[in-house]
Amino acid sequence: MVFNSLQYAIFVPVVLAAYWSLRHRGQNALLLVASYLFYSAWDYRFCGLMVLSTMVDYAVGRLLAVTGDERRRKLVFAISLAVNLGVLGFFKYFDFFVDSAAELLGAFGFNPDPPTLEILLPVGISFYTFHGISYTFDVYRREIEPARDLLSFAVFVAFFPQLVAGPIGRAHLQLPQFEHPRTPPAAGQVRSGLFLILLGLFKKVAIADALAPYVNQIFSGADARGSVDLVVGAYAFALQIYGDFSGYSDIARGSARLLGIELPVNFTQPYLSRKITEFWRTWHISLSSWLRDYLYVPLGGNRGSRPRVYRNLMITMLIGGLWHGAAWTFVIWGALHGFLLAAERARGVHSPRCPGPVTRGDAVRIFATFNLVCLAWVFFRAETLDQALSYLAGIVSLRSGGIDGSALLLVLLAGLAVLVLDVVQRNRNDDTAPLRWPAPARGALYGGLTTAVVLFSGEQPVPFIYFQF
Repeated sequence: MVFNSLQYAIFVPVVLAAYWSLRHRGQNALLLVASYLFYSAWDYRFCGLMVLSTMVDYAVGRLLAVTGDERRRKLVFAISLAVNLGVLGFFKYFDFFVDSAAELLGAFGFNPDPPTLEILLPVGISFYTFHGISYTFDVYRREIEPARDLLSFAVFVAFFPQLVAGPIGRAHLQLPQFEHPRTPPAAGQVRSGLFLILLGLFKKVAIADALAPYVNQIFSGADARGSVDLVVGAYAFALQIYGDFSGYSDIARGSARLLGIELPVNFTQPYLSRKITEFWRTWHISLSSWLRDYLYVPLGGNRGSRPRVYRNLMITMLIGGLWHGAAWTFVIWGALHGFLLAAERARGVHSPRCPGPVTRGDAVRIFATFNLVCLAWVFFRAETLDQALSYLAGIVSLRSGGIDGSALLLVLLAGLAVLVLDVVQRNRNDDTAPLRWPAPARGALYGGLTTAVVLFSGEQPVPFIYFQF
């Protein structure tokens, strides 16, 4: 069983207690052991897959450094792709593709008896395989120098704060941080790191976990719910997944900062987006930038005719959807976003790389974009395609039904909390902006966040949603 959010908050101080008393290599060794212990809390047997990925990618990087012939370099790079994508494909997609092929053959009158392995998906496999692929890709393109120290590289791949749910690591940003000695964080970095951990716990426990029971009830019993209740349920899931995933990213970044490591920002207030293009520049940034750099751009990116650009967008988003899970619901979710991105491109819509402050004049566009995102979230959350279609049919049917008043109040409070936090962070362009508030305001905020975490942490722990990806 993977650590829950509160167990994780205890695990970090235990590691910190010994970490800063060690020299550089000792710190890396401790981080490596801690990372594998952290992963073993789920299932120690799958540590071997991470070792395999690490050793192959390290060896490929070293071979690429000494191989000048381009044909041989392509062959060496292909080894890394084959191992990483082979492991990911087998454990994550084998049953999906076999079952889909069987259904297709069945539609033509055949009666296949496909092998069903019921493979257990290793937690975090999509994240650490993408770490390795981006590293060997960058070395192959001669954009970075290959790692010389195996210990540093192994820690980069397995670093526990980001191991099971990201952010997806990029070697040019993080590998040097493991290769060179680190200095203890200054007082300001400690304060910001602790604040990010507290903020992440609040998002996870008081927003995501609090909404989870209601979301489960709505989606499992959608046929008996009224249209308004279904709309509220879709909003509830949008808040749940944001609180869950951005909360994890905040905890990971805060924990890493206390260890002298800076992780990339993974969310910058995505529900304040005025366009879908802006949404994907602010939601799961480490994945969207990975897909852009290693899939969209190699496909041709913005170069070529409009149809080719739209094709590139659709392929990228379809694969982005499939990355999240081996199910047609995720493929359709990716296709919807690909279509919306292509539609905005066709209209000449562009968004700045760094979205600016929001104003009251942005409210209509923000609300419209949020609703489009929530529409797609129905496919992401539904367990089957039929459930997603039934859910949406229930919304458009405008059927009457009772509304759960307590659940509605919880959704409104969670939405208000997210809105206030995000507007403060966006308009100050700083995710730790409250640290500069006057002391009484800071104290009230810390007390409120801590109280909420304590009050909502008594129920059964809810696993992080992105652990399954």
